[in-house]
Amino acid sequence: MRQRELAALAALACMAHAASGQRAGPADAQRFEAGRFTVLAYSGDAQLARSLLAAAQNRDTFPGLPRPMRRVTIALAPDDARFAEWVGSAFPEWGAAAAFPATHEIVMHGRRTGSASGDPLVVLRHELAHLALAEALGELPPRWFDEGYASFAAGEWGREEVLATNIAFALRGPTTLAALDSAFSGGASRATAAYALAHRAVAELSTLDPSRGLALFFTYWRETRSLDRAMRQAYGLTQDGFEERWRSRTRRRYGMLAIVTDVGVVAGGALLILLPMFVSRRRRQKERLETLRKREEDQARRARESALDALLSRDDPQQ
Repeated sequence: MRQRELAALAALACMAHAASGQRAGPADAQRFEAGRFTVLAYSGDAQLARSLLAAAQNRDTFPGLPRPMRRVTIALAPDDARFAEWVGSAFPEWGAAAAFPATHEIVMHGRRTGSASGDPLVVLRHELAHLALAEALGELPPRWFDEGYASFAAGEWGREEVLATNIAFALRGPTTLAALDSAFSGGASRATAAYALAHRAVAELSTLDPSRGLALFFTYWRETRSLDRAMRQAYGLTQDGFEERWRSRTRRRYGMLAIVTDVGVVAGGALLILLPMFVSRRRRQKERLETLRKREEDQARRARESALDALLSRDDPQQ
């Protein structure tokens, strides 16, 4: 997640600038370096640091962008408290990592912070994509594109699953691209849907030129400094035209699936509610039938006994 606030300048509060201009880690932090990457980690995260460093080195290109050149520092927080301290109070509590383009730094959770942070290799790729996009285009990309591109570059196709299980989306369709920007800070639920829609938008944009993807579009965007003009030149679509295409295709692709999925969920929930009632009713019916059966057996027994008594009475010679 990209943070443009001034808090980026103090993101790693416990780290200070060294004379060379590089950040120096805490006294007990280890430094792992390769190529343009430096990972700062406590001893418990050494293996994770090596894995992240190798992944960053082995896959250091991003769709449509020139190869990044700036050095990147990645800090692994050993616990939730340290993570919150390093990213600042403006960062949402549900966030998994933070990228700071102003200083080309990334803060991530270490291995002790739980599985809610997601796959660390995917998280790192997402954050590195933020930095690569900022290095190439600066402040040009709006929030929806920034987050959508990072998700697209990281291969987070699972984000779109939320669109297939959202009945509100199915009925209303996707919101506007401009409205997505505020949704990223509207709580975890709204942000989840916003990430999915932004991912879908950038993925849709990349398919408009099957041979070059986003490369020509990024070139025109840098030259014209205009998202609309870049879309016109690269894809022959206005920004409004692309937005209408994105809304239409997204709703057609996921709308009915969301309705069907939600109907299935509702039906399943209703079944869970009604099943105990059905079982209870069947039990009561069984108990009533058993009571009637015993009553009938008792009546039949008494009738037999009465008939036998009458027969014995007639055959008694003393009468």
